[in-house]
Amino acid sequence: MDGTLVDTEPYWVEAEYALAARHGGTWSNVHALNLVGNDLLDSGRYIREHMGIDVEPAAIVEELLDDVVRRVEEAVPWRPGARELLDDLARSGIPCALVTMSYRRFVEPILAGLPVGTFVAVVTGDEVSRGKPHPEPYLTAARLVGVEPEDCLAIEDSEPGTTSAVAAGCTTLVVPHHVPVDQGERRVFRESLVGVRVGSLESALGTPGTSREVTRAHEPTSSCQSRHDRAGTGSPGRHRLRREPT
Repeated sequence: MDGTLVDTEPYWVEAEYALAARHGGTWSNVHALNLVGNDLLDSGRYIREHMGIDVEPAAIVEELLDDVVRRVEEAVPWRPGARELLDDLARSGIPCALVTMSYRRFVEPILAGLPVGTFVAVVTGDEVSRGKPHPEPYLTAARLVGVEPEDCLAIEDSEPGTTSAVAAGCTTLVVPHHVPVDQGERRVFRESLVGVRVGSLESALGTPGTSREVTRAHEPTSSCQSRHDRAGTGSPGRHRLRREPT
């Protein structure tokens, strides 16, 4: 979600610097970028160690969420092309699941800005026992939607999220944003979601199994995931996206 559907990374970084100031710690942009895509509790442990503060990881997460949720309630920073793609998937009858390592209370204000039913399932970081890069989040989402992971397309922007989706068996459209993502099997790359529609997803992902670039030849050019996802979403359809009967 964060990094693909919305870009709240600046909110998280500002919250981390504010946390350091409150507790007498030190922080840097390098450390902040190391957290992109990770499970929130893992991030809390990292912050405790590298920020040098005597606060439990779970309490660190809650303090950050208090700050970031307040900012999201004031303004949701949608990524270019994200809402248009979600609208097209809904019109085409393709069910989507939101898979994010952010907690439910962070996700709710964002979902409130979307039509009811945009996501048929939502998997958050506080609802799984093992977060990204472990495959559990995507395996859980596929089970909730009622499809096999191999019949899902995930959209991700970070290495932990992409690793999670691929390990679950999903072909993954990778749209890197704040951090680079490695090439690899079942990874298809795009610079943005602008202009991406169901047809371009189908044509671009017609032959999964190798790392490819999705270029503007398929459409002007391209999610469905959040930061400590860092959110990814998946839509059913292995070699083609499958419509639900109406």
